[in-house]
Amino acid sequence: MASLPHRVSEQVETVRIALADALRDRVIGDNADDKQAAVMLAPGPRWFAPDRPIHKVHTDASMFIGGMRALLFQSLHPLAMAGVAQHSDYRNDPWGRLQRTADFLAATTFGPADLAQQTIDRIRTVHTRVVGTASDGRAYSANDPHLLRWVHVAEVDSFLRAYQAYGADTLTPEEADGYVEDMAVIARALGVPAPPTSVQGLRDQLAMYRYELKGTAESADVAKYLLLEPPLPIASRIPYSLIIAAAIALLPVWARVELKLPYLPVAEKIVVKPIGNFVASTIRWATAINQPAAETISDTVETVPS
Repeated sequence: MASLPHRVSEQVETVRIALADALRDRVIGDNADDKQAAVMLAPGPRWFAPDRPIHKVHTDASMFIGGMRALLFQSLHPLAMAGVAQHSDYRNDPWGRLQRTADFLAATTFGPADLAQQTIDRIRTVHTRVVGTASDGRAYSANDPHLLRWVHVAEVDSFLRAYQAYGADTLTPEEADGYVEDMAVIARALGVPAPPTSVQGLRDQLAMYRYELKGTAESADVAKYLLLEPPLPIASRIPYSLIIAAAIALLPVWARVELKLPYLPVAEKIVVKPIGNFVASTIRWATAINQPAAETISDTVETVPS
């Protein structure tokens, strides 16, 4: 007869596997094992060596929080938000967008160079169809270099801040600059002109957009939907709400004002920061069984797109 500690250990492992499978289903989608093999185990040179900061950040559970923060932050540009509102089905298929983002990051960060380039080419083709007119009468295009830059810097800032706040460890200043530099490789391939290559450069470029950013009816709808109306079963809403709270805590105060989100600095310091660490560590624990070791990736020779 199995001992009590052994039975408890088996039950804990069962819960961990269930959590990992649920996350894989939501974020990776169908054929998770096939996707993982095509990206992580396929032979060939990569854009990034395994010791680059982008590997450390993009394999960490804090990406869940950073991704949610990026969605909220990016929505503050009226033209970028118009493209999302008019050309995506985020209300009926919110996980589809998350899965596509995860696929894109996995292919460009970890995949063979040819797969990374094919992914970039596919995204650029899709962008040619994302054109229209915003509610304020201005025309927009997803391939507009100015909008591409905004989406890029908002994303990099979100992932970096989430990792520094909730990651398994903290990047050194040199590693943080290296992460921004790594992300610039992907940005150039997408058509972003002169993306930032350091944390200071990232801050400078974010500041360039400040006067363009504001809350709109579309951004308020996204915030309300993400916060109050997520298409999730009741049992999943508690951990989801904790991820949202941790993401909101990383937004600048002015962004929360524009999105009409709460700002409670004392409560966030005492409650939300520990909760964010708890959520990230729980996700990290649950998904560890599905993370391939770095040494399983074929020998990497960086093949950086010009």
